[in-house]
Amino acid sequence: MKERAYPVYTVNKHAEGLLVGGHPWVYENDILHSPENEPENGTLADVVSTKGSYLGTGFVSLKSKIRVRLISRNANDTFDAAFWRRRVEYAWNYRKTVLEPADLSACRVIFGEADQFPGLTVDRFSNILVTQTLSVGMEKLKPVLFPILAEVLRADGQTIDGIYERNDEALRAKEGLEQNKGWFELPGETHPASTQTEICENGIYYHVDFENGQKTGFFLDQKYNRRAVARLAAGHTVLDCFTHTGSFALNAAAGGAARVTAADISAEAIAMAQRNAQRNGLTNMDFLCEDTFELLPRLEKEGHPYDFIILDPPAFTKARRTVENAMRGYKEINYRAMKLLPRGGYLATASCSHFATEELFIKMLHAAAKDAHRQLRQIEVKQQAPDHPILWGVPETNYLKFFLFQVI
Repeated sequence: MKERAYPVYTVNKHAEGLLVGGHPWVYENDILHSPENEPENGTLADVVSTKGSYLGTGFVSLKSKIRVRLISRNANDTFDAAFWRRRVEYAWNYRKTVLEPADLSACRVIFGEADQFPGLTVDRFSNILVTQTLSVGMEKLKPVLFPILAEVLRADGQTIDGIYERNDEALRAKEGLEQNKGWFELPGETHPASTQTEICENGIYYHVDFENGQKTGFFLDQKYNRRAVARLAAGHTVLDCFTHTGSFALNAAAGGAARVTAADISAEAIAMAQRNAQRNGLTNMDFLCEDTFELLPRLEKEGHPYDFIILDPPAFTKARRTVENAMRGYKEINYRAMKLLPRGGYLATASCSHFATEELFIKMLHAAAKDAHRQLRQIEVKQQAPDHPILWGVPETNYLKFFLFQVI
């Protein structure tokens, strides 16, 4: 092993166990010895065990409880531009393997820790890459990394006209970073004038406002789950709750549903869903601006025509301490939907919260079905699309649950 140039953190047995098991984070509380001279925030440091064994190298974050985020476990790695180019190529080649060619124009190119880019998300929306940077190490690396991102995709024949940053995320404060959004200036290039573009997913076109849309502008993780809904939708009357940009509703309508109602509490979301329906020439749709928690009980009282209900709510919990409340919310909407559906009807239900684990979600579904006096016939269980890969050593990468049932 060559001489190490990096400051060294020594960690306890707990951290060693996590790192050896594949988890890339070192928590402040697990550090036994810090370097004599405090490293500069966002620079690289080595992590070793109490016996001095090398465990990895990562970005230091002085303001966060996660003190070091590993980027490598190979003591021979040199962290130059060529290293990061290989990493980007590796991530892109993986997407080309797991996605169908038509899906590469709208996909997640980099999914943080799952691609060994801690704290970095890169989504591709047609000709634009939209990034979100949530760690100080990645923030410092941008001038090297972002031009490489564009180069690697262009070298593969992809059209990339600009990189837009969506750093308007409160989590940045934990890293001592300010919030901002705007174009990343690629050297010697001008960026597009518009912060809107269009993508095509499963043959359906969507308008994407990547400056103001949620997260990076559009949720790509349900790509194949939407397709599963489209496959069952023919001839059914469908209610899509929490429709957001209308994605599940549009897939159901294009799949030949007799009628689709897209419902959301946000008037902006409904306007966007209507615009997308128009763009795709779908006329078998109507739209409701209403809170799902009020809509479902109202429909139960009034009677309704729906025999297929889709529940894809935003995360009801983003922390462990609010999980119990969240599970009550999930149970309420699932119970109401099961009560509403005729026997033989279909239910698609999802959760995008990492803290609402699959175990908790299944337990909730059992309880809801019991209270609604319904049997669930399971058709499919799915997760996030493979461009959002789940790393087994990193449970945080596993967040999306999606179940498709017939209610009998």
